[in-house]
Amino acid sequence: MLLSPEQLLAFLPAAVLITLSPGPDNLMVLSLGIARGRRAGMVFGLGCALGCLSHTALAALGVGALLAASPMALQALKLLGGGYLVWLGWQALHSAGATLHSGRQPAAAPSLWRLFGKGLCANAVNPKVILFFLAFLPQFISSGGAAGWQTLQLGALFTLQAALLFATLGYFAGHAGSWLNTSPRRGMWLDRLAGTVFIALGLRLMVTR
Repeated sequence: MLLSPEQLLAFLPAAVLITLSPGPDNLMVLSLGIARGRRAGMVFGLGCALGCLSHTALAALGVGALLAASPMALQALKLLGGGYLVWLGWQALHSAGATLHSGRQPAAAPSLWRLFGKGLCANAVNPKVILFFLAFLPQFISSGGAAGWQTLQLGALFTLQAALLFATLGYFAGHAGSWLNTSPRRGMWLDRLAGTVFIALGLRLMVTR
């Protein structure tokens, strides 16, 4: 059973509004796009969006509900996800700057594939996103069809619109940061800013209940 037009009309506007609302993913894409350029911001944002597929699968299989019912497992996942964000921030704080004066990338700059993987992991290990999917997706499931199949479709649709919006955000963040990122020293401080954002988000994830 495919999603009905009524389900799509109700789900898509809500998904877009939620994706555009200020949150950890938006802040990470924005800070990384400003620090490392639009391609880096777009690729990292794409990774964040595709990380939603893992939460979709967990919600469809019911694994997310089991995690939510186990405070110990959920706390362990929070520590893992927060620790990963802190590690990403620590790396950014100790980088040598995103670009050189001429706009060329330094040899130590991470590849786009690595940035994509970091975005994917940053979203996939965030337990708050798991809980969000468990609470949000079922609201749009029709009782007349298979709940698991509908959950997969809704999650895929959410991922698609998030990928488009995060890529747009990363592009404009990189465009805005391109004029800032014209010297090694300026690029270094932009990386420091991105690292601080990542560490703050990671610590917040670990300490919030």
